[in-house]
Amino acid sequence: MNEFPLPVRMVGPGSQPEDAETLEYLPMPREMNTFRMPVVPDTADAVALRASRELLGGFLDTLSRWNPAADANGPQCDLARMSPETLTITNQMLGEGEVSIVVGGEDDIRIQESVFTGLWRVIRFDAGRRIVADWLEAAALPRVVVDAARRAAQPDIQDGSGSGEGVMNAPALIAEIRAQKAQRVAGAPAHVINLTLFPMTPQDHAALDFALPVGPIAIISRGFGNCRITSTGVRDVWRVQYFNNMNTLILNTIEIVDVPEVALAAAEDLEDSRERLSELVDWMTASLAE
Repeated sequence: MNEFPLPVRMVGPGSQPEDAETLEYLPMPREMNTFRMPVVPDTADAVALRASRELLGGFLDTLSRWNPAADANGPQCDLARMSPETLTITNQMLGEGEVSIVVGGEDDIRIQESVFTGLWRVIRFDAGRRIVADWLEAAALPRVVVDAARRAAQPDIQDGSGSGEGVMNAPALIAEIRAQKAQRVAGAPAHVINLTLFPMTPQDHAALDFALPVGPIAIISRGFGNCRITSTGVRDVWRVQYFNNMNTLILNTIEIVDVPEVALAAAEDLEDSRERLSELVDWMTASLAE
């Protein structure tokens, strides 16, 4: 069995803060990852380093011709046929960024953002956990994520959701979600329902879980605290939760949107990544010339 060459660090679900008799302020996140240019290994094999440089240079050429505003699907670069030595160096050059994604259900895909925001390492596994596809992709979010989320979801919430003993506010929330879905158009801004300060009983939460079953997409962003995003079994409905560095839930929301904005790499980030990748390719070229 081949191991995934870049770690995808997913964290288990958090829990609601327990009720307290006095108001307590939660500590806010204090750490944030910053960009660090990857370092060319001192003992790198020259042949493998040159092959990695040629691959990343070719990808940079296609990336420079891509206009994200005109085409959401960015360029891809196949990594499956690289030699182990070249792949090792390429992994070191790409590094590990803030966002990790697991695609489950019919697919078995692991995605790790590189240190270059919006440049994603995507690996697909077969039933035996063997790698069957491996590629580098530039995008606000890899297209397989949105495709899998929509393919596994139902058009609407099933009838009968939100009822039962002890349920108080879930029916109103479910009605709001249905109303928003009925009137929204593709590409519209998110409608956000903040559950953090909403009076909810355990039965309300159970009713929402039944109405919005967990979908195949799990995303975690570790940039400023932790943001965890999961698709649901209802199309264009997502759970978005923010945790502080002590793994305490500080914001719990439902978003009705194509994809939550917090999961997407911004156009400015993609342009910045193109410039940084160009610097890296130049640096690798200089290392080969020494």
